[in-house]
Amino acid sequence: MAATTYERLKLHITPEKFYVEACDDGADDVLVIDRVSTEVTLSVKKDIPPSAVTRPIFGILGTIHLVAGNYLIVITKKTKIGEFFNHVIWKATDFDVLSYKKTMLHLTDIQLQDNKTFLAMLNHVLNVDGFYFSTTYDLTHTLQRLSNTSPEFQEMSLLERADQRFVWNGHLLRELSAQPEVHRFALPVLHGFITMHSCSINGKYFDWILISRRSCFRAGVRYYVRGIDSEGHAANFVETEQIVHYNGSRASFVQTRGSIPLFWSQRPNLKYKPLPLINKVANHMDGFQRHFDSQVIIYGKQVIINLVNQKGSEKPLEQAFATMVSSLASGMIRYVAFDFHKECKNMRWDRLSILMDQVAEMQDELSYFLVDSAGMVVASQEGVFRSNCMDCLDRTNVIQSLLARRSLQAQLQRLGVLHVGQKLEEQHDFEKIYKNAWADNANACAKQYAGTGALKTDFTRTGKRTQLGLVMDGWNSLIRYYKNNFSDGFRQLPIIMVVAFSMCIICLLMAGDTWTETLAYVLFWGVASIGTFFIILYNGKDFVDAPRLVQKEKMD
Repeated sequence: MAATTYERLKLHITPEKFYVEACDDGADDVLVIDRVSTEVTLSVKKDIPPSAVTRPIFGILGTIHLVAGNYLIVITKKTKIGEFFNHVIWKATDFDVLSYKKTMLHLTDIQLQDNKTFLAMLNHVLNVDGFYFSTTYDLTHTLQRLSNTSPEFQEMSLLERADQRFVWNGHLLRELSAQPEVHRFALPVLHGFITMHSCSINGKYFDWILISRRSCFRAGVRYYVRGIDSEGHAANFVETEQIVHYNGSRASFVQTRGSIPLFWSQRPNLKYKPLPLINKVANHMDGFQRHFDSQVIIYGKQVIINLVNQKGSEKPLEQAFATMVSSLASGMIRYVAFDFHKECKNMRWDRLSILMDQVAEMQDELSYFLVDSAGMVVASQEGVFRSNCMDCLDRTNVIQSLLARRSLQAQLQRLGVLHVGQKLEEQHDFEKIYKNAWADNANACAKQYAGTGALKTDFTRTGKRTQLGLVMDGWNSLIRYYKNNFSDGFRQLPIIMVVAFSMCIICLLMAGDTWTETLAYVLFWGVASIGTFFIILYNGKDFVDAPRLVQKEKMD
């Protein structure tokens, strides 16, 4: 079986069945889904009834069971991102959710309302940006992992060979995955970020690619999913790979990010920063060791860069993380603590060079992956930097962009793109592309986990912290506050005015490092107190209905 999925599809709908027709050259396959029995079979084009209603689609995301029964989710719009070693990469931009049931008469009024709510939740998730796919290339694996595979692996379907951590729709495809004969209809979709750029330095043209792969294990939103689970899966785990393609040679540098791998929580409670709570009865070492055992197997050596505050509410987490690393006593794991906010206070972001100098020798030891134009592996990456802050978003992305630039500097020099003594920072056209791409990566990861764009992207885009950046951070913090407290968790709010009052109090308590930062917080939080009041009034029904829906979801 070739490692491809069908690219051109048509969906034919009858009252009894869905027919998904493969329209690629020479294809005669038709996937048939019985809308009554839910049975999935493979047929041929002549079996499609002429009376069927027909529409083009671009992929099957999968199926899901809600209150009303099964639904088929299909991709209805896509945008070309670029070409990856002659493989086209697409972003899915619109979906359709189709019920197997012809009517909803079998539902009670309460079930009908619940089903409507769950559909709205599903569509909300599908409207989050960042779903990518290729019908001919495996996006879930790094270049280094793909270079070390067997011929049998190459013949597997994309779904079989994919890294299941990064198949976002893996659960939705469970019915198709159980039947190998229909795998060419099963499209693995990556959630995260991909950007591709054709660049030129010294008249030499190369492709520069950035891919962030979000893990589907321990998935969830910011304050509701922290730490690790019993299997060692970390919240907001993202693998980011930077790739260079020049004259047939390919180089990559991989980093990871993920929540502090302990059992801890930080549930929203209307405070600007809820207190993190470390579970006092859990076996932290068991989950911690499971996490790093898997990381070492997949990536090799681990250099942990912990960016959380070393005082205040974040201090216990930093101390616990350091203690766990020390207790594990593994020669494959090194721990670096860097108090980002303390070191860079008063907009002294030039002090990030302290951390870069501290880990420079470690980065040289980890190296990067490089394969020449003949397909020979010239260098292998021996391990990864595993960076984290509290959210693994803003501080983490800044550090990852600096580490990636240092690796890229070495790669481009080795490939002959950069001359001896030349610095990437001096290549202004490329620097603009590089900084904007990493800022866009930060925004994508932040929107998927926290619901807003990232903070501190002014530094990533321009190389310096700005007053406007502080103002924008205040605005994004406001949106995060609202979403994390009132949108993410479906919580009931008995006294609406407590929100507006709380936000006014916050602006008085959050004095910044400068008068400008303080003014920004006062301005935005003050305006927010009024805006949020009306937003909550407008959405009041959601808060009233939420406890019943959450309770029903737990019972189901």
